[in-house]
Amino acid sequence: MKKTLLTLFAIYASTNIANAQTTGGFKGPSVNQSAVITVQEALNSNDEAKIVLQGNILNSLGDEKYTFKDATKEVVVEIDDEDWNGIKVTPEKTVEIVSEVDKDTNEPTTIDVDVVTVK
Repeated sequence: MKKTLLTLFAIYASTNIANAQTTGGFKGPSVNQSAVITVQEALNSNDEAKIVLQGNILNSLGDEKYTFKDATKEVVVEIDDEDWNGIKVTPEKTVEIVSEVDKDTNEPTTIDVDVVTVK
């Protein structure tokens, strides 16, 4: 009986792991997907505006903050550790970031990143 329960549990666990690895979702354009804009345009956007930027992450400033640069300007972006999703980025790699403008009174505008993908 004990061996049968262990066997059933092992089958159940392996089936769930296999399903978790093959479960997918839609990857493609969305009606609400924003077009890529420049850093300069982002800095002129309203607080909490949803934006998409393409460029390079130049360096780490510590505390989940990084210098991001495109052809127009540099800006500080904040990328939470869990938002990296295991990807590795170097300054030479172009990335796309789905993000939000963060304007605080008496502070420079920053960008709060939700998703990072390598282009």
